[in-house]
Amino acid sequence: MLAGAPFIGFIPVRDIFESRGFYTRVLGLRVLEDTPFAVVLDAGGTTLRLTPVPWHAVQPFTIAGWRVADITATVRDLEARGVRFTRYDAMDQDELGIWTAPGGDRVAWFTDPDGSTLSLTTLAARQPGLDSGQERPGPAGG
Repeated sequence: MLAGAPFIGFIPVRDIFESRGFYTRVLGLRVLEDTPFAVVLDAGGTTLRLTPVPWHAVQPFTIAGWRVADITATVRDLEARGVRFTRYDAMDQDELGIWTAPGGDRVAWFTDPDGSTLSLTTLAARQPGLDSGQERPGPAGG
């Protein structure tokens, strides 16, 4: 029923002005609308609403992310803009903070001004004919 309907994402923020600056100046998203109730952004063709929630509490999981073609270049660009990438003790991340999943996808995490976790992902190449949700077959026994 909703498969063909455009998706709208919502990110709760405490300070709408600080968040607007981060999502536009640092992440480069374009403002579509700015009201007292939300800052509406274009996130690669998806509508993203920054919604003021004064009692917002940071959650211990990723709330939003972007699929990027070149995660290394994107991480370096965002670092140059002041973004610090999160390192997790239990994960084997490279010098840039990028983790490679068993299926080959590469992921890096960072936080917005409220401390909400955001991510970047570069998907591993998939073999033709495989559903996009399936991993590429690995070596024997792997």
